[in-house]
Amino acid sequence: MRLKCVACDVLARPVYFSAARSSQIVDVTLHRFGLHLTPGKLRETLQTEIDSVGSAGIYDAVLLAYGLCGKAIEGLRAGVVPLVIPRAHDCITLFLGGRTRYSHEFNDCPGTYWYVRDFIERGDMGEGALSIGANTLSDSETIYAEYVEKYGKDNADYLLEVMDAWQAHYERAVYIDLNTGSGVQAPGRAAERAEADAAKHGWRFERMAGDLVLIKRLLEGDWADDFLILQPGEQVVMSDGDEIITAK
Repeated sequence: MRLKCVACDVLARPVYFSAARSSQIVDVTLHRFGLHLTPGKLRETLQTEIDSVGSAGIYDAVLLAYGLCGKAIEGLRAGVVPLVIPRAHDCITLFLGGRTRYSHEFNDCPGTYWYVRDFIERGDMGEGALSIGANTLSDSETIYAEYVEKYGKDNADYLLEVMDAWQAHYERAVYIDLNTGSGVQAPGRAAERAEADAAKHGWRFERMAGDLVLIKRLLEGDWADDFLILQPGEQVVMSDGDEIITAK
């Protein structure tokens, strides 16, 4: 098959690594992680990409290396070729290798900040962490700048203080190491950055082995069970169950 993978650039190394090893022909397009701050814009960008890929007439399917990502993929519609999406709440699921492990970690310690090398290196949005179920540190900086412009510094300081109350509930910083068992990347200074942030905020630091099985399967065409396959004209809708997303 010839496949088009549209991915967030926080997954750059894992996606390129898996594409190079795939038995299929895989072309990759990356979009900036910062688009997640405006889910409507991200949805519009992805839909435009999906439509243009279909009109090219050379691909057998479009693959999205994205999770639900703040409902950004809800409402996306397959074009003239199937659209394949991992059943994942967010990209942390993709880095950990599946929904079961994600759920275990979330239930064990919901107050976790997640760090990966590509985001720290490519991000230009502050401290470079990914979080489950909350804004990132860099999101707060972006929001603060907008509030200063709209409401003035004093009001912005107060509003951000209220919004940042969530930090009291965070207790762990985890660096996801994709070098362990995958050969994708060495941690470089990214793990040191995560450990330093943990010390700064009083969180405990952990280093956890990543698992690229979902990304590899996505790019290999092994789409049973853990992936939603939308046929032309079908649309993504959220599900309350373990399947996370379904087709309408």
